[in-house]
Amino acid sequence: MPLWLAQTNCWIVAPDGPGGECVLIDAPPDPATIVQRLEHHGLKLVALFSTHGHIDHIGGVGSLVHGIEHGHEIEVRIHDDDKHMLLDPLGTSGMFARYLEGLDLRPPELCLGLDDGEQVRGAGMRFTAIHTPGHTRGSVCFRLDVEGHQPILFSGDHLFAGSIGRTDLPGGSFDLLMHSMAEKILPLPDELAVLPGHGQTTTLGWERQTNPFLVELQQRGGSWD
Repeated sequence: MPLWLAQTNCWIVAPDGPGGECVLIDAPPDPATIVQRLEHHGLKLVALFSTHGHIDHIGGVGSLVHGIEHGHEIEVRIHDDDKHMLLDPLGTSGMFARYLEGLDLRPPELCLGLDDGEQVRGAGMRFTAIHTPGHTRGSVCFRLDVEGHQPILFSGDHLFAGSIGRTDLPGGSFDLLMHSMAEKILPLPDELAVLPGHGQTTTLGWERQTNPFLVELQQRGGSWD
């Protein structure tokens, strides 16, 4: 669901379909719409994974975990380098703070960090956290392998269809993002489905062919040093 001012993608991952458990990848500051979608499908939210700490991706976390039944049991995961944004969303959201009125911005009770390569679980699924600093220091992509299907990468604001995340905000670094792309993403298989934090879905194979940033990486021999 593309939500809020920035049309940030909120991904609901429910392996058993309606009536089962689900995992949320990013929670934009539009919690009411998220809750409505969960209720419409009879889904129980059991875990919430944040790709990074920008307010358009974490602004709905507090309202969700404090506002739904058994919300205190929901495991929220975010990389330690971005956890300060989730703990103080008002203080770290800059000019967007004025748009957060009415939201519950208290941090979740169960907020845990992430390590590169760590496997996190929810709703019977296992996601692999891939630390990809550059957009922010704590940016993470989540890889989900589903038996019988192409692997999925929830890429946050690291990789988009035809582009990459901006690096001109605090904690951003173009060189670091490209190094992360070369070391962590480029080696992944072409059939990898890429579900980004904004915009349309794509595949890594298509991005290798058409994304100017990945094309340049490959021209450099797959490294950025």
